[in-house]
Amino acid sequence: MASHRLQRVRELLKREIGEAIRREIPVDKAGLVTVNEVDLAGDLRIATVFIGILGSPEQQRTGLSLLQRNRARIQGLVAKAVILKYTPRLRFVVDDSVTRGNRVLDILSELEKDLPDPDPDPETT
Repeated sequence: MASHRLQRVRELLKREIGEAIRREIPVDKAGLVTVNEVDLAGDLRIATVFIGILGSPEQQRTGLSLLQRNRARIQGLVAKAVILKYTPRLRFVVDDSVTRGNRVLDILSELEKDLPDPDPDPETT
């Protein structure tokens, strides 16, 4: 279990990275970029940022490309907003857990549709 301090730093980084992305990455080119989670190394030097990109497949590719190209700029903005001994080096990873979760929900709803209606209770008829 992560320490309380580490959890607070992760949440702070998540919020500030999200703000920096919102200011730096245009939505019309990259789609809507959301920061789903930030995984932080124990020494606070590397942060893996799990992002979700809502938009067309082209916007998703462009969004990830823009994030990787602007990594240093976003990292600099985060360094100004969050005062730590070391600013973590950001690494962006596409998080498709929301898409996978929606797919599972769709499959479950399809299975429920295919189930036959339960027989009425013979004692009540």
